[in-house]
Amino acid sequence: MQEITDKEALLGKKRRLRAKLIFNPSAGAARPSPIEIVDVLHEMQAWKLVPEAYLIEPGCDLPGVVQAALAQGFRMFVVCGGDGTISAVARSLAGTNATLGVIPIGTQNNTALSLNIPDDIPAAIAILRTGRRIKVDVGMATCGKISTPFLEACSVGLASSLFPSVDDIQHGNLAQIGNLLSTLASSPPSEIHMLLDDKQEIHDLGHVVLVSNMPYIGFHYQLGTVASFKDGLLDVLFFADLNKLELLGYVLQGVGEGHPEDQRIQHFHVRRVDIDTHPSMPVMADGNALGEGLVRIEVRRRVLAVMAGPEAPKALS
Repeated sequence: MQEITDKEALLGKKRRLRAKLIFNPSAGAARPSPIEIVDVLHEMQAWKLVPEAYLIEPGCDLPGVVQAALAQGFRMFVVCGGDGTISAVARSLAGTNATLGVIPIGTQNNTALSLNIPDDIPAAIAILRTGRRIKVDVGMATCGKISTPFLEACSVGLASSLFPSVDDIQHGNLAQIGNLLSTLASSPPSEIHMLLDDKQEIHDLGHVVLVSNMPYIGFHYQLGTVASFKDGLLDVLFFADLNKLELLGYVLQGVGEGHPEDQRIQHFHVRRVDIDTHPSMPVMADGNALGEGLVRIEVRRRVLAVMAGPEAPKALS
């Protein structure tokens, strides 16, 4: 009873809030025990949330589900899933007046880490009512006739080619290690041309360009500052002078916090970047293949409302 009393004290006179809960039962397959939707529903109700649940199934029309819920008047969308599910819902909510909440149950949970949302489920649900409602940036990638928003990152080159194998491996399918090594060995470098904010041109031979909107991607690699999701800029990392074995080390260890960034990695902060490759290299945004070749990537500033955890304390000077 004490726990309920504490919640009631925090909620005060807040009214009950209707929420569309999007639950991915296949997320977090590596967890020691499955997440039960009944427990999530019960905890949400204790925080004066009135959830209407939708369970994701293979092949479902998730954008259609979000659009239908918006038409029904839902303004709070809570994703209980991993980064892929969160990103898919975020793409549909960008530019609307709805708010995205996150209950992280995925493998990496980079979005939750970036927003300072704990991976403890009751604590994450508490953020839905007691956290900060903030506006964050969203990236926009256009490759050929495909244009899509992204929340985390857009990759060009070898990182896009390796993603399917890396994603399978981090979900426990170690049989994909052979495919990863085969792809790594057979992928040649390309001439990469970048135009940064229509001002600076970069032209060099390389394997990978990463364009990040959120501070953390991959295996908790920190590519930007903790506030990079709302600074109106994208972080562009060009791995020009690194060979494939060195790149593999970054795939396994990451860059940034805890792993000092190699001085050969070119790092830029831009509002827009055009990237062209010869031979054409694959382009991927938040795990979705967009095609090959020329891609324009730009930032849409603060177009997505999210519930975030407490702001990290500023370091003392």
